[in-house]
Amino acid sequence: MMTKLLLAGALTALLAVPASAQQAPRTFIRGTVEKLDGQTLTVKSRDGQQLTIALAPNFTVSSVVKKSLADIKAGDYVGAAWTKGTDGKLHAIEVLIFPEGLRGAGEGERPWDLTPDSLMTNATVAGIASATQGHVLKVTYKGGESEIIVAPDKPVVTFAPGDASLLKPGAAIFTTALKKADGSLSASRVTAEKDGVKPPM
Repeated sequence: MMTKLLLAGALTALLAVPASAQQAPRTFIRGTVEKLDGQTLTVKSRDGQQLTIALAPNFTVSSVVKKSLADIKAGDYVGAAWTKGTDGKLHAIEVLIFPEGLRGAGEGERPWDLTPDSLMTNATVAGIASATQGHVLKVTYKGGESEIIVAPDKPVVTFAPGDASLLKPGAAIFTTALKKADGSLSASRVTAEKDGVKPPM
């Protein structure tokens, strides 16, 4: 089970690496499953496109499970997607608690495409403080530190093992796909909805 969890978590480690550092262009895909036919996954993307993704022979599937701010403690390694509010502060869209085996993956801050102007920070939690709008995560990473406000209604999740049975019609998925010169897509890992909990990344 731990092996599956680490494989699932490796998805985010890959996502955290800027595209310029990859040998081939990659694209984030968010959407819902239309069908799985062998190793061919058809997805309706969040912008309405029908995409066909060739899955690797040994592709892995992970799910996410709900956590709460109470599950986050100093020393944890997290990934937080956020946008800057009109108040000039950083407001979380979602928070992922990394499995311990992925500590340090993609450490730092970078642009993210979850919403317009969103960014992603992968960092170690230095402390948690109460705030009028929720809680403030104080995080540190190589070369910087941030304070991110997490409102009570924002999703907090961690990875859990999954399998191909989760790739059923209507299930929400998130994956990083390799996009070839001819436009074809391929992927080796998919994070999928389970028990109504959708990947918030």
